[in-house]
Amino acid sequence: MKLNDIERAMQAGDMGPARQWAIEQQIAVGNFFDADDLVEVNQVHMMADTESLGESGVEFLERFANLPWEERRCLVPTVTDPRGIDLESYKSLNQEEVFAERERRAIKAFESLSVMMTDTCINYQIIMPPVMGEHLAFGDTGSVIYTNGALGARSNFEGGPAALAAALTGRVPRYGYHLDEKRRGTRLFEVAFEPKTLSDWGALGGVVGRRLESYWEVPVLEGITGRPNSDELKHFGAALASYGSVALYHIVGVTPEAPDTKTVFDGPLPAAEPITAANVADFYKSFGVHEDKVDVVVFAAPQLSLVETQMLARTMEGKQVHKETSLIATLPPAVKADSDRMGYTATIEAAGGTVLQGVCFYQMYARETGEANGWKRLLSNSAKLVNIIQGYGYEPVLASMEDCVDAAVKGRMGS
Repeated sequence: MKLNDIERAMQAGDMGPARQWAIEQQIAVGNFFDADDLVEVNQVHMMADTESLGESGVEFLERFANLPWEERRCLVPTVTDPRGIDLESYKSLNQEEVFAERERRAIKAFESLSVMMTDTCINYQIIMPPVMGEHLAFGDTGSVIYTNGALGARSNFEGGPAALAAALTGRVPRYGYHLDEKRRGTRLFEVAFEPKTLSDWGALGGVVGRRLESYWEVPVLEGITGRPNSDELKHFGAALASYGSVALYHIVGVTPEAPDTKTVFDGPLPAAEPITAANVADFYKSFGVHEDKVDVVVFAAPQLSLVETQMLARTMEGKQVHKETSLIATLPPAVKADSDRMGYTATIEAAGGTVLQGVCFYQMYARETGEANGWKRLLSNSAKLVNIIQGYGYEPVLASMEDCVDAAVKGRMGS
């Protein structure tokens, strides 16, 4: 790989052991993917919840925290994905103290590196929304696919260590979705379905994702009428990335790199693959229903925007969650502060819900938390969550926000 003077200084250790470790990892990744060089990034979004980090990961961060300031500080603005513990609420969820103490240590280490503890997977809705063509190092799959697709910015999936390396060097290997040629459409889908709810948008993402076969596939959707808003594209992209393991999509006439179908493809257009209302209905049906009892209703993955929080509060106003059912909503700390100020938190909690900040359900020791609280039958309006949470011992079902709240009040689905 071609390195400039600064990068060679990092590699030689002239800028300290942390940057030397980081640049060496990036060179190895770049060589694997045949990258010609490194590209500077403007910001980093780091996935590093303590469930994923574990004890060894926290100790690794703490070693960096003891280096001199100029050797350890992030070179570009760096923000965090959701944490593993809400330190204000973990006891009420019967979560273990050992997890909370590990979280405190990780936060201290991150802050010593000048990482901003935004604790959100919807950073693009909270801080410094990326702009078209901007190079980034984002970690969360939902944040990557949103910024690539909806905004036209450029990032690969950068896992925790890779994102940390990008923060320490201010650059990433130039491969994948940083390159023009990798952003071209590869599959065409004709959508004959009009999503009406956030769960519908997630279901559409799940239907498309299940048909894809490679990280390098770029689905292009035509037939979408109207203009989806930020939350709708958020649920669509999060589900598409979860089911399809892809990092980019285009919606003709909606997303910035797809003004029309022909523009986003090279050569002849591929045959369009239809997606019908029946396909989406079958996606919902694949999760079944909880007719006897719902243990927990979860609004998370992605975290809720302020608009979604208002929707939830209005839906729950004047109602009461069933005594044998729990309802949880996860918010970024910035949204939680606004929700508190505007009264949405009070409305949700008065109805028996729990509002958590800075966490996302599947990243907060979901298996242990479920076992501690007797949660197994789960209901959510997030297509991403119902996909992931199956691996943590839950039996999930997908439904709209209104149906989720109705089930939380009744303690079961249906009439």
